[in-house]
Amino acid sequence: MATGDERGRGDDFRPYVPVSESPPEFTIKAIAAGIVFGIVFGAANAYLGLRAGLTISTSIPVAVLAVAAFRLMARGGIGTSILEANMAQTVGSASSSVASGVIFTLPALFLWHLDPTLLQMTLLALAGGLIGVLFMIPLRKALIVGEHGTLPYPEGTACAEVLRATETGGGRARNVFLGLGVGAAAKTLTGWLKVVPADVETRIPFLPKGQLGADVSPALFGVGYILGPRVAAIMVGGGLLSSLVIIPVIAWWGAGRALPLYPETVLPIADMSPSALWSRYVRYIGAGAVATGGLITLIRSIPTMVESFRSGARQIRDRLTVGEGAEPRTGRDLPLSVVGGGLLIVALVLALVPQAFGAIENLAHRSVAAVLVVVFAFFFVTVSSRIVGLVGVTSNPTSGMTIATLIGTSTVFLFLGWTDDAGKVAALTVGAVVAIAASIAGDTSQDLKTGYLLGATPKRQQTGELIGVLTSAVFVCLTVILLGKAFGFGTEELAAPQATLMKLVIDGVLAQSLPWVLVGIGVGIALLAELLRIPSLPFAVGVYLPVSTMVPVFFGGALRWLLERRSRSADEAEGRREGGVLLASGMVGGEGLLGVLIAGAAIWAVARGVAPWSIGTEWAGALAPWLGAALLTALVAAFWRIATARRG
Repeated sequence: MATGDERGRGDDFRPYVPVSESPPEFTIKAIAAGIVFGIVFGAANAYLGLRAGLTISTSIPVAVLAVAAFRLMARGGIGTSILEANMAQTVGSASSSVASGVIFTLPALFLWHLDPTLLQMTLLALAGGLIGVLFMIPLRKALIVGEHGTLPYPEGTACAEVLRATETGGGRARNVFLGLGVGAAAKTLTGWLKVVPADVETRIPFLPKGQLGADVSPALFGVGYILGPRVAAIMVGGGLLSSLVIIPVIAWWGAGRALPLYPETVLPIADMSPSALWSRYVRYIGAGAVATGGLITLIRSIPTMVESFRSGARQIRDRLTVGEGAEPRTGRDLPLSVVGGGLLIVALVLALVPQAFGAIENLAHRSVAAVLVVVFAFFFVTVSSRIVGLVGVTSNPTSGMTIATLIGTSTVFLFLGWTDDAGKVAALTVGAVVAIAASIAGDTSQDLKTGYLLGATPKRQQTGELIGVLTSAVFVCLTVILLGKAFGFGTEELAAPQATLMKLVIDGVLAQSLPWVLVGIGVGIALLAELLRIPSLPFAVGVYLPVSTMVPVFFGGALRWLLERRSRSADEAEGRREGGVLLASGMVGGEGLLGVLIAGAAIWAVARGVAPWSIGTEWAGALAPWLGAALLTALVAAFWRIATARRG
């Protein structure tokens, strides 16, 4: 076989599996494994996103787990191929992108007390997922093949390397399973039995209402390791600005004021706790900073966006003019008739099925919303597909694209006079579909890059992506509803920060009810960060989220830096990085799955008329806070031990 190290561009590139060979690829076991792992990691990513506003790419852990499962089957005489493992990760990773788009937007409906049904959420998730995959299909040859030497698609390339390495041996799956166990065990102690506090807090002397804390969360620790030390440090810097500067300044300024300060209408500042000050004031400052950071990221991408749009439109036009032609196995896409027909069906469903846009009863209004979905989705799918090729999925400015969509849609509705609850729902649901489409387009691009390097068949991968969307959407939406019923959105357990931000954007345009002074301060913070050459979006996310969320993220990034710095060679550093990413991904999955199970158990208990069972921390008395610190320390020590263990 030719190796993936042999570089080339376009048709000159030689993939790992030669074009002349056609090993098993689109098989029942590959599809089934992808569906199962997709449901698992989709639910975990939904929990993580609702808790911390962050999600992770799951292609690599799903690929590693699929290889492990197939090896067990091989012991029973069932053969397998690397392309089947690739198909499993293609199907499985789609769910995480669907989850990202859903949790970014749809919980805002619950925050407005306009609770959507499972049917409505599923229809929107399916529409966004299908649009994202279908719009990406005609772009594959231009972006994946035509710019093979220009666009690296980092996650897609890394996944291909992992699959090649696992085919030749190695125990990579071990770290994923260990991470799942560690994450689940810690969440059992803090979230189910509750014998250990879920967070550790301490007051800062000499700072009015100054407070520091850390969530005892394997998932957030794992996210920090995946993001790396630089991004983790920037994010915790934003959190420290909120907790050690902004909140104390507000407390000092309002110490002598007897009346509440808007948007608070009951308590004066002197009587508010640090968490209340964060909720009523800092949250709006952070929202202004995040919105500005997202838009700055989007504006910086305008040259790339324009070129991507032109390239995509040109590629589609060429395919319509020239036709499909005779293609080798590795060059076959789903036909444009499927693309066009699928997009038409999705648009008609959005316009004709009342349940899709919920509160919009007028057919004309639903048609306008459907047109806005198609227009914004086509543009941002094209943009997203190219941007992730340069910076990866984790740096894709999906929030900025969603904010731009919401501002554009809300402005159209404002001019049309649709400023009631129906207008809010319409604007948000348009943004939801576009967010899901842009997110899944980035994932599809990475998966197609993996397939291109390995020698997969594009049309089979594209079909796998569609299957991944169709099979995961209802489970992701069910997970969101389940978590919302158990914990409530906007609470300490489920802050739903991204959805809260999207709600604020729509309220600001349609209801014109935002505290603009606070938002303006956030805008100024983001602009100042840019002037200081600090990436404004991750810094703004740190300002927007509680510092207790950012501290474990920082610990994870710092540990990665220390592990790599203390490595004796570049190969050892790379091995620790890759092994740590798999371990961290498992920890995210383990805590997320336990969070979903705890939510289900809580709802079941309430339905039976009893309170959810737990032991509590009363048994530990004054030592309870130290137990939380001890568990967090144990997580760090366990991660270090596993990541540095030598493999025989």
